[in-house]
Amino acid sequence: MSVRNMRNVQVDTLPRVGRPDVGVVMSSTWRVGTPERQRAAVEAIAEAWQSRPWPDAGLLSYSVYVGEDGDTLLHYSQWRGMEDYREFFRTSRDDRNAAVDAAVPGIERAGLHAYELYRSTPLAPGAGEREPGAVVIVDVEFDGPDEARQRDWIDTVFEALRTDQGLHPGGIAGHFHVSTDGTRVLNYAEWESVEAHIEALGGPVGVGSVTPQWRKVHGYPGVTGGGVKRYTPALSLSAGG
Repeated sequence: MSVRNMRNVQVDTLPRVGRPDVGVVMSSTWRVGTPERQRAAVEAIAEAWQSRPWPDAGLLSYSVYVGEDGDTLLHYSQWRGMEDYREFFRTSRDDRNAAVDAAVPGIERAGLHAYELYRSTPLAPGAGEREPGAVVIVDVEFDGPDEARQRDWIDTVFEALRTDQGLHPGGIAGHFHVSTDGTRVLNYAEWESVEAHIEALGGPVGVGSVTPQWRKVHGYPGVTGGGVKRYTPALSLSAGG
């Protein structure tokens, strides 16, 4: 369900990941400190954006998610291209951030990265018919830039998923992004609920079975870091019609 306001901003809960007109995705994290400040920051973001005209046609959607950790907010925005983001950064970003900071002082902004969507896949039969109740972000960092390696790692995961007969039914879809600098992969994974993902992680190797394909994923050379964080969708904005 979505609504529009007088500033021509459409309000939803989730973006349409995989829409064909997206050229670049920007993802970042804000640290705000407490669950109360998480809620206040989401309300301030909604007010700052809905009280202003949509900034440019090059911004397709801007979404915010509340971290299970009681501290972080995930920001995921879809753009036609990098030049559109740079223009927004130059002309419109500071005004909106200042309004949010006035309502919730002391926000720490970290980890802004640019991505392109590489591949998407259902995580369980009939997954596309279900509404995600949680978004799980899987970050993978490599020891240096290598575009071919980014894609090969994702292809290796796809082979592990394809051959795994024991995947948890709570998974809905995985959307695998490659960073434009060649050093990272981000999997934006949609799940039925936070609880379903916690249950899936209870296996001997986390999400997935003990198979040669998953062992290849977990032992992939050149991976130096990363992490898994769970979020609940809070707000998704786009240009109204």
